[in-house]
Amino acid sequence: MLEVDGGPRVLIDTTPDLRQQALRHGLSEVDAVLYTHAHADHILGLDDLRRFNLERGGPVPCYATAETWETLHQTFSYAFDGVPRLGGGVPRIAKHLIDGPFVVAGLRVTPVALLHGRMPVLGFRFGSFVYLTDCNAIPAESWPLLAGVDTVILDALREQPHTTHFTLPEALATAARIGARETVFTHMTHDLGYASTNARLPEGMALAYDGQSLEIQVDLEPA
Repeated sequence: MLEVDGGPRVLIDTTPDLRQQALRHGLSEVDAVLYTHAHADHILGLDDLRRFNLERGGPVPCYATAETWETLHQTFSYAFDGVPRLGGGVPRIAKHLIDGPFVVAGLRVTPVALLHGRMPVLGFRFGSFVYLTDCNAIPAESWPLLAGVDTVILDALREQPHTTHFTLPEALATAARIGARETVFTHMTHDLGYASTNARLPEGMALAYDGQSLEIQVDLEPA
């Protein structure tokens, strides 16, 4: 969740436990949703956007690639097929296609192409902050988009090799190449002990934890 002072609240992905997370962290408003990709653990909370429809008094703007929209349409056909549901309870979505940099309620967003195995997925850059989850490779054309990053959240699954996620050693090498002041690793398995792993990470790098909050700098359009 990205919350801009005096600006929008932008959610990245709608995870299956979105309702529980929203209740736990007092999340009452969402101004937009950005989707990284359409795997189940990143989209299955879409139906919970219904509550935010009530708070907004209208549809929630959602941004995704054409491939992700195709899966969302298949998975949540009742939200997109235009067929009236007499029982109600249909999330209202304002669709936006990601095909380059875009602006969400004044917030500048740069999509960053990544690979999740052989599947193209997206990371997102907001000013000096970049979010890169569910990936095991950064294509050559995406590296220039990471120049000057100050804070990065980066996939680091475990020590053992995996076909679709960075291992911790691979993530460390990637983080060193990015050269951010602060690197926070995410998407870990239970194989990485929190305290024991953090104790051996380089300065400025650490594993993420539930409920963590970071101060970042973003780019905003002039008011």
